[in-house]
Amino acid sequence: MAGESGLLLEDVAELVRGVSYRPTDLTTEGASAVPLLRATNIGNRSLELADVLYVPSGLVRDAQLLRCFDVVIAMSSGSRQAVGRLAQLRKDWVGCVGAFCAVIRPDPKRVCPAYLGYVLQSPDFRERIETYAVGTAIMNLSRERLFGFPLRLPPLPEQQAIAHILGTLDDKIGLNRRMNETLEAMVRALFKSWFVDFDPVRAKAEGRPTGLPPHLADLFPDSFEDSELGEIPKGWRVGRFGDVAGHPRRGVQPSELAPSTPYIALEHMPRRCVALAEWGTAGGLESGKFGFRKGELLFGKLRPYFHKVGVAPVDGVCSTDIVVVAPKQEDWFGFVLGHLSSDAFVEHTNAGATGTRMPRTSWDEMSRYPVVVPPEPVAKAFTGWVRPAVGSMIAGIHGSRTLAALRDALLPKLISGELRVQDAEGVAERATA
Repeated sequence: MAGESGLLLEDVAELVRGVSYRPTDLTTEGASAVPLLRATNIGNRSLELADVLYVPSGLVRDAQLLRCFDVVIAMSSGSRQAVGRLAQLRKDWVGCVGAFCAVIRPDPKRVCPAYLGYVLQSPDFRERIETYAVGTAIMNLSRERLFGFPLRLPPLPEQQAIAHILGTLDDKIGLNRRMNETLEAMVRALFKSWFVDFDPVRAKAEGRPTGLPPHLADLFPDSFEDSELGEIPKGWRVGRFGDVAGHPRRGVQPSELAPSTPYIALEHMPRRCVALAEWGTAGGLESGKFGFRKGELLFGKLRPYFHKVGVAPVDGVCSTDIVVVAPKQEDWFGFVLGHLSSDAFVEHTNAGATGTRMPRTSWDEMSRYPVVVPPEPVAKAFTGWVRPAVGSMIAGIHGSRTLAALRDALLPKLISGELRVQDAEGVAERATA
């Protein structure tokens, strides 16, 4: 098969190092500023932008601005698993990278940029990262070690065809992710409308339509009454989160677990996203964990301000830095999920966390969170809407993992030439049909 051989990564790409900005330069506001990617924003092939900071645009040089097909990579990290995490931008996005990160920028005259992105996601490149990362408390990568990576470059049309096949699978994965984001946003919006802003009650009190079907509108009162939390719907009561939710304590030792048992650690939980799409396995665990069941809720208690809350997509075990939460009755699932994943709940747990460098909250603190408790029929109606949405999210996660597994299986075979492009095209088409 024709193509170039004997090339190294340094022959087809350049490294643009991230810039260390002063803390006083950073802001959470985006007006007339550029989003700054830090190592914590680089996930496994994706970017986590929930807590992105910003830099005034006047401080960012043109070469630092990200471009389509740039590969952002974490050059330093406190863990061997996180160092070298990378993601390729597959569309234009204004941003830059900070200290401990870098950009691998392909030369489109020498290589198909999308193809190179997949090469850098291959097992061979990951092995190079794990081999050459050095350090004890902090793991570091060097340009020389990374850019000495040998490449196999088939003819450009074949590179483009390989990138298209793998990109088709990634596009479907991205579509599933966006659908889950939409479902989560809808759940959050309805929860806020019913249980925070009390919109149906206000509408009835003002003689306006609630916008709900009659059988749902009838569940809400048409007036308010005073309480220790202020004005609340008449007939509702002030309670505590622990009134409707519990903390199942299922301690499990490694010896009791099959190596293939799903394992969720804090590193698997994205910020501000209840769809948990990543998990590891229990093989190699050395300390006790907590068991959880599919559909139960997980809350990261270490540094709760990271806002790591999710719905378990499988049965498994989790780190002891995660609190397992479940409604005391199924009808309260949606109500519990809505509060647990809210900004107000996270702020409450953070305020009561103990420890300075590594603050932790506890179930006792979580259970004391004050809530306005509706009559059970209202909670049941909300759960009746939320459960199917969560079920669709979990189905999307499993569908995406199947597609990702296929992509990861095809990737090395296509790059090595073991699998013909024509054969892989049919496999990808059937998987995304």
